[in-house]
Amino acid sequence: MEEEQSVAKLPLIEAECSARLGISNIDYDQDQHGGVGSLDSAGAPVETRSTAVLCICTFAAACAAFTGGCLASYSSLAESGIIADLGLTVAEYSVFGSIMTGGAMLGAVISGRMTDFIGRRRTLWVLDIFYIVGWLAIIFAEGAWLLDLGRLSLGIGFGLTCYVGPVYLAEITPKNVRGLLMSISQSMTGYGASFTFLVGSFVTWRSLAIIGCIPSLLLLLALFFIPESPRWLDYIENQRLQQNSDDNVLNLFRRKYLHIVIIGVGLMVVQTSDGLCGFLFYMSEIFDSAGISSTLGFILVAVVQASATGQCLGCFLTGLSYFLQDVDWWKEASPILALIGVLVYMGSYAFGMAQIPWIVVSEILPINVKGSAGTLCNLVNWFCSWVVSYTFNYSFSWSPTGTFFIYAGMCGFGVAFIAKLVPETKGRTLEEIHASLTHIMQ
Repeated sequence: MEEEQSVAKLPLIEAECSARLGISNIDYDQDQHGGVGSLDSAGAPVETRSTAVLCICTFAAACAAFTGGCLASYSSLAESGIIADLGLTVAEYSVFGSIMTGGAMLGAVISGRMTDFIGRRRTLWVLDIFYIVGWLAIIFAEGAWLLDLGRLSLGIGFGLTCYVGPVYLAEITPKNVRGLLMSISQSMTGYGASFTFLVGSFVTWRSLAIIGCIPSLLLLLALFFIPESPRWLDYIENQRLQQNSDDNVLNLFRRKYLHIVIIGVGLMVVQTSDGLCGFLFYMSEIFDSAGISSTLGFILVAVVQASATGQCLGCFLTGLSYFLQDVDWWKEASPILALIGVLVYMGSYAFGMAQIPWIVVSEILPINVKGSAGTLCNLVNWFCSWVVSYTFNYSFSWSPTGTFFIYAGMCGFGVAFIAKLVPETKGRTLEEIHASLTHIMQ
């Protein structure tokens, strides 16, 4: 009975959220919303105003994601310049490269509670401060400690971005444009990495940090014009009235939410256990060991991220190239095969797993457990990223062929997991998605 009442309220919730934002439902039902050409109380066209609001919100989330992509690939390109200019040892630079993941895990731990406590918009303010402080620290660094501090700050900002960016957009966008706008925003992470690979091949590491700071400054400007999430405002009002909540970690494992948690955590494992951090953080090592120019490789990676094929195929081709080297077959072709494998993998990731898991997770988590569940998913994501980045050098030394075949196997597992468990969310409101998933386990 409770479930039926919740479903019955779904149209009212969606309409209330649209009203709070000053957005008609973008479906423009003339009987309910006054038609496409309707005016608001101030005499401004509703369609024009709603489009502007959604564009600015999407732009803000895209800037945050683009910055994350820039900082993720920054260490691959800055390594030789920083070591030469500041005299860092390999061990000191390894700390600089890996500390971002530690910062992201810290950001993941606080992301859910912070967004529930201070709101989605204020959390965007916080993460942008971390971004700007981090880039400035790197720009003015004269030693290892300031570099590490800046990289840590950037990691915290990125950890917050991975959660609050897609959650914010999912909660403010109408169902019929939600997928499009979230895809645009989330794809900016791949474009940020691609842009850094391209530009970083021609500029110094300080100049690259200055360029990386620009999207953070654009985000700072956009934050003055975006509204708070109406669903979060409703959630806070309901919490004040009811004085109770399901939002704690133990409640996530109740039968009602277990299916959602499995999907969310599973998607995070699939997204990061397929070798992304190995490709991203150690791409120069992969190219060098395969006999390919790192500069040429970085430029081609930047270009190829405009198309997509398959991560599994990319891992398999990269592993196959090293297998041919091991058995001394067709050695002249193995460098080309490795290059094709990396390009296929990165191109596929940019338009697939880079964006879809976070879009789905932000849509399927009910708002009453979103803080705890989002924190868990975000933490699992960054923990798996750390495991891959930490173990890559060891596994690569053990067997390059085996390393990439293992990643290919994880990609194959991801295909089966998504096909079997992940629901279709297109054309449904968030409340309809939540009601259907929690109803499965009732």
